[in-house]
Amino acid sequence: MKRRRTALVSLTALLAAAVTALPAAPAGAEETEQVRNGTFDNGTDSWWTSSNVTAAVTDGRLCADAPGGTTNRWDAALGQNDVTLVAGESYKFSFTATGTPADHVVRAIVGLSVSPYDTYFEVSPQLSVSGNTYSYTFTSPVDTAQGQVGFQLGGTPDAWRFCVDDVSLLGGVAPEPYVPDTGPRVRVNQVAYLPSGPKNATLVTDATSRLRWQLKNDGGRVVAHGWSKPRGVDASSGQNVHSIDFGRYKKRGEGYTLVADGETSRPFDIGTAAYERLRLDSAKYYYTQRSGVAISDELRPGYGRPAGHVGTAPNQGDTEVPCQPGVCDYTLDVSGGWYDAGDHGKYVVNGGISTWELLSTYERSLHARTGEPRKLGDGSLDIPESGNRVPDILDEARWELDFLLKMQVPDGQPLAGMAHHKIHDEQWTGLPLLPSDDPQKRELHPPTTAATLNLAATAAQAARLYRPYDREFAAKALDAARTAWKAALDHPDLLADESDGIGGGAYPDNEVADEFYWAAAELYLTTGERDFKEYVLNSPVHTADIFGPIGFDWARTAAAARLDLATVPSRLPGRDHVRRSVVRGADGYLATLKAHPYGMPYAPDGNVYDWGSSHQILNNAVVIATAYDITGGSKYRDGAVQSMDYILGRNALNMSYVTGYGEANAHNQHSRWYAHQLDPTLPAPPDGTLSGGPNSSIQDPYAQSKLQGCVGQFCFIDDIQSWSTNEHTINWNAALARMASFVADQG
Repeated sequence: MKRRRTALVSLTALLAAAVTALPAAPAGAEETEQVRNGTFDNGTDSWWTSSNVTAAVTDGRLCADAPGGTTNRWDAALGQNDVTLVAGESYKFSFTATGTPADHVVRAIVGLSVSPYDTYFEVSPQLSVSGNTYSYTFTSPVDTAQGQVGFQLGGTPDAWRFCVDDVSLLGGVAPEPYVPDTGPRVRVNQVAYLPSGPKNATLVTDATSRLRWQLKNDGGRVVAHGWSKPRGVDASSGQNVHSIDFGRYKKRGEGYTLVADGETSRPFDIGTAAYERLRLDSAKYYYTQRSGVAISDELRPGYGRPAGHVGTAPNQGDTEVPCQPGVCDYTLDVSGGWYDAGDHGKYVVNGGISTWELLSTYERSLHARTGEPRKLGDGSLDIPESGNRVPDILDEARWELDFLLKMQVPDGQPLAGMAHHKIHDEQWTGLPLLPSDDPQKRELHPPTTAATLNLAATAAQAARLYRPYDREFAAKALDAARTAWKAALDHPDLLADESDGIGGGAYPDNEVADEFYWAAAELYLTTGERDFKEYVLNSPVHTADIFGPIGFDWARTAAAARLDLATVPSRLPGRDHVRRSVVRGADGYLATLKAHPYGMPYAPDGNVYDWGSSHQILNNAVVIATAYDITGGSKYRDGAVQSMDYILGRNALNMSYVTGYGEANAHNQHSRWYAHQLDPTLPAPPDGTLSGGPNSSIQDPYAQSKLQGCVGQFCFIDDIQSWSTNEHTINWNAALARMASFVADQG
């Protein structure tokens, strides 16, 4: 299974090593204290501090004065080494702590005290002056006598005092069960159903026979009623469920609720306005992800911030970035672009698929029967470029395209024409951290075939879409695409190193036939040239079944080619076969949707949800939506529309995975600057931000401490520490923007 990133990092990285779900503590294990002198009755015995921290026992507590002006959390710390951990055993990590002045955040960790300084558990509570007691359980993935309990106090502009007492790491405890608050047992799309679209809900109940349901308006009057359909146990959640279909009711309104089995759902609308907002909000997300420019608080109230990575101290900047040692002897100006996710890295492979999907959202509007280009036109997104007579979505994508072009190896250099895989910090940074405050050295990583083909594909697509607005840029993009294509043919097997995951995600991809197919397809659609046509027709990918259960993604790009070949006008021989292949793929996803009690086109083998499952569901819905654009068949329209229900609340957790949409929504996504959960002076993610969603592998320590043994849909927690279930990324939001635009067009 290809992963978005590797997770081999150190204590200085402050992210956890990638591990799979761990076994529970052995039955009957004896509880054993692993921390020595955790009550400080023996003064500071067994405890150490970094050289810049002064600590002493005061009133029975260890109080440490941390200096101001440090950059990273680990720049000031105290802790205890030689702690014993046993693989598979559960531990209760607890302490009482205060911070003065109030509202400081401490990073508490349990990890390895020697290289590679892996972290096995971490948490960052916000402290109050009056004192708080904190308690967490987690399971150790290793056997070691060289463990460490630590408290990291750095990363603050001003000095502060941290006091701690009753530090305990108790082994052999039973894991504390995590029971999420799932609200009412009637699960609905908490945002809106289209008046003329499908309207389905899921009822969690022990009942095995049908139950009466009622639809009520905002005044509490019953406006429709019927009977539920028992579905048995849903394997993706372990719940016994019924389905409810109230699609015959079409009257617009706000504040509807669905009542069944004594439960009342969260409210929802019947209308189109919410999707018009989501169309824009999901695309507006990209402006606040921009690197290399100050974000205007006037345009995005509450999200204004200084420019990141422009070389203003403590930044080292992206305008003259060297390669990793031994990779090259030049520097490049790779400023601009979008920050990839909750970190400060910028990646060509993920930037490529993200840019393609945004551009395709616009390109669909030019060719599809329900497309409306003006909806994402000039002035729609309130960005600095609004008013320049160019559609705003093209202006936003241009910000990333300019960066992608800068990542191409210059003429005269070894591997000229190839694209560097990524650029990011030399080491991982902690949370929270504004882009402008990032002190790390930035590095270019080796060129790869996958990155080069991402550049070729997106630049070729850009050439045809920007030609009416900027012929010079279109020509530049096409020239870069041709150069990248030739370079990739000359170097077809330069692959990303799977272990290159320090300071940023590795994004490894060991199969690039799909990227070759995609790049050739985009170059053909733009130029019509024979060489590209022949490459497309002769590629084994062209006739392969590419619409698998988990959908397309940055590492599975064949669908990008197939969808464009099916919908962008061309003279490709056998184009009807291409279009039929998309419809067959959609039929498979529709069958999955109809069989699923939660009505979604996603059923991975064994219900093992992949990293970023939310966007995979949406990308499967994109295939269904494209089948509607091809055929006009209402079943495809309805299936694509219904797929949004899961994302917006009709799921086992009864939670919308889009910030600001739905009564209960994910809003603590892992991010260094949308970090309100850790720092109340920073914002939460902006409305229209998609969470990655359930991930069965729960790679991060926080999720591991809460979600052991989770089933499918329950492998999620809305916490900023859970980077494996609850991050945001530019490619995930691209899928949301595309589907939100499609659904809005159906209104």
